[in-house]
Amino acid sequence: MKKYILALAILLVFNVSNAQEETITFPNQSTVITTGVPFMLIAPDARSAGMGDMGVATSVDAYSQQWNAAKYTFSEAKSGIAVSYTPYLSKLVNDIAVAYLTYFNRLDDRSSFGFSFKYFGLGEIEIRPDEFSEPLIEKPNEFTVDASYALRLADQFSMAVALRYLRSDLRIQSVDANASAAGSFGVDISGFYQSEEEAYNSFNGRTRFGFALQNLGPKIKYDDGGRENFLPTNLRLGGGFDFIFDEYNKLGVTAEVTKLLVPTPPLLGFVDANGDGVQNDDDPTTPDINEGEETIITEGKDNNVGFLSGMFQSFGDAPGGFSEELKEWTWAIGAEYLYQESFAFRAGYFNESDEKGARKFFALGAGFKYTTINLDLSYLFSASKIQSPLENTLRFSLTFSFGDGAYDEY
Repeated sequence: MKKYILALAILLVFNVSNAQEETITFPNQSTVITTGVPFMLIAPDARSAGMGDMGVATSVDAYSQQWNAAKYTFSEAKSGIAVSYTPYLSKLVNDIAVAYLTYFNRLDDRSSFGFSFKYFGLGEIEIRPDEFSEPLIEKPNEFTVDASYALRLADQFSMAVALRYLRSDLRIQSVDANASAAGSFGVDISGFYQSEEEAYNSFNGRTRFGFALQNLGPKIKYDDGGRENFLPTNLRLGGGFDFIFDEYNKLGVTAEVTKLLVPTPPLLGFVDANGDGVQNDDDPTTPDINEGEETIITEGKDNNVGFLSGMFQSFGDAPGGFSEELKEWTWAIGAEYLYQESFAFRAGYFNESDEKGARKFFALGAGFKYTTINLDLSYLFSASKIQSPLENTLRFSLTFSFGDGAYDEY
């Protein structure tokens, strides 16, 4: 779909505001944490989306590369390939979407590897300098390519390492001939524990735990004169339990917490010209930032640090102290009911503090399996005053498994 310059402005504001950190916002200063390439955090698969955007401690599937590649060593299938498509901002346009392709293979009883490709396309943007000029077509996009290796360190525990290359091409060549795409790389380190099936009074059960340190890597810079932006480095922790009622019925419940390991923007001193205690457009930061002088931090810590220092600093730099640090954790809870391993019904809830982004939503999903093919769908209902870009969006995932049952874990 071709769009005119107004649509271009909307998209650029949306993407650049998510891609660059802001030290100061007017009229009030903000401590919302933003990063570069935020599309990396979008759940690409319908199964995880149907349980509230979680996946670090859920049972293994082909999309584990996105959440926790260590789960692949617990797959009962020899290998699998999966593809998904997620429309984005579907209420405004019809050609912005996230596409995802992944493949995994169990090498033997103890090891596995995986590959994936994630693409975020912003569609075609039509630029007309004036009504007499021929339209110029731009196709901004971002993508990641990654590879993982997982090793079973014990019968019930495995760890994995993934290396990721990312490229962000939001440049508008027709507007700035010197603009260029930005690139960087990141590393994931993850672990997964899954217990043996244990017998209880009226059912069998299995426990799951997982962790993942994701997107650990250098900052990304969009142009020579621009600011360096942190990658969306994050820590995921989760746990779950499978209620196995009989050979046909199983219910899995999972909870997960996540924290961005990116420094919180500090609060800066400002000249209160009208004495209202709030920084307005007429109240400049002290000293004048236009003069290039060092600003005065009134609360918090300087976030102009390296990515490794920023990761550790992120646990104790919130201007509001410990109470604000707690608000920087998001949490999600979800459940999945399976019947005969052929039909699945899912539900979940995701929560983020109102002061840190206000993402809150309910999700529903379903899955169908026929021989070696899995089809999953999910739907999101926003529970926040701030509308989600994925609200009222139907998402699809398709998985093909090969050598199903090649590994009998239990």
